[in-house]
Amino acid sequence: MTFELPEFDRKSTRAAVDAALEKYRIYKSTLFEEREVKTTAEWSATPRSNTVVTSDQTGNIAAYNVDEPAARRAYCKRIEEAVKLLPKRERILITERYLNTDCDFDYVVYNNAFERPISEATYYHLKWKAFYKLALNLNIQVIKEVSGLKSTSRKEKS
Repeated sequence: MTFELPEFDRKSTRAAVDAALEKYRIYKSTLFEEREVKTTAEWSATPRSNTVVTSDQTGNIAAYNVDEPAARRAYCKRIEEAVKLLPKRERILITERYLNTDCDFDYVVYNNAFERPISEATYYHLKWKAFYKLALNLNIQVIKEVSGLKSTSRKEKS
């Protein structure tokens, strides 16, 4: 019995992981703005039509104000848990480059984040390994096309 790791489409997988980490950074660095109920009535000269649909604006807004922050917290927790599973050097790389709110450049990370500076080639090799593992953990990998078959993509439900 053999187990082979799938070969990913590097460009698409990198874009998917970058997008997930950028979404994390946005959620961590912005405040959630609650929606408020409109309290003034609107006057309209046209009669209201009978749509047989009951609208509960207050209930919808209350649900949004509770569900959206919970979804943001769950998303951030999921990203943090996936990063915790990475080996130490890959975890440092991802944390310093993507999870911190100050957006450092790659060269700053490979020169300053580790005990000793690492080479650019080593940095990008570690970065791809970390992205590969994160894509698997977050289920956002894009499998490489094999002999004319279409690539399969697993996109995260947001």
